[in-house]
Amino acid sequence: MRMEDDDLVHLNQMNTTTIVILAVFVIVIAIGAFLYFRRRRSENLHKQFGPEYKRAVDQYGDQGKAEAALVEREKRVRKLDIRGLTHDEKTQFSDNWKKTQARFVDAPSPAVSEADSLVKELMLARRYPVGEFEQRAADVSVDHPDVVNNYRNAHKIAERNKSGKATTEDLRQAMVHYRSLFEELLETAAAEPSNRSERTKRESDKEVGK
Repeated sequence: MRMEDDDLVHLNQMNTTTIVILAVFVIVIAIGAFLYFRRRRSENLHKQFGPEYKRAVDQYGDQGKAEAALVEREKRVRKLDIRGLTHDEKTQFSDNWKKTQARFVDAPSPAVSEADSLVKELMLARRYPVGEFEQRAADVSVDHPDVVNNYRNAHKIAERNKSGKATTEDLRQAMVHYRSLFEELLETAAAEPSNRSERTKRESDKEVGK
């Protein structure tokens, strides 16, 4: 009887050990899967948002919080009824921009104010909300991450312009920045995604003039 009891205890110990090993194995697999999918999410967000990803990490000071915020941005924008423009709308907006840009030569300050308003009008036409600026920039960053920082820089210059603190060179840069976003929203930028922003900047530099 004593031997049978020892065998039973030994069997129970083996079963307990097996259960512990399986539990540890499951935990290790779960942790591995969590880290894998987290890394994949980070890679996908970094690829999608480009420089905006780093800006978010710097802003929140924590990668997890930054990624959560970027995911929420995307969810918000995907719920919006963003639309393309008709041919006539594109033509009208394009003509309006050309007029604003031509006005820059003789009246740079009013031209920058017009450019700011024209970008907002275009956003409205595409059905982006145009409330508080930072929210506008965040919404734009989902589909246009390469030029959203240009929009922020242009907006800063436009704000300085209102108080008469922007130089002519500042205003020229603002026009270049506004144009980069304007062309993307207008869906007329001809360059490939990888070099679209740089090409837009070069073309804008030529047209606005230094």
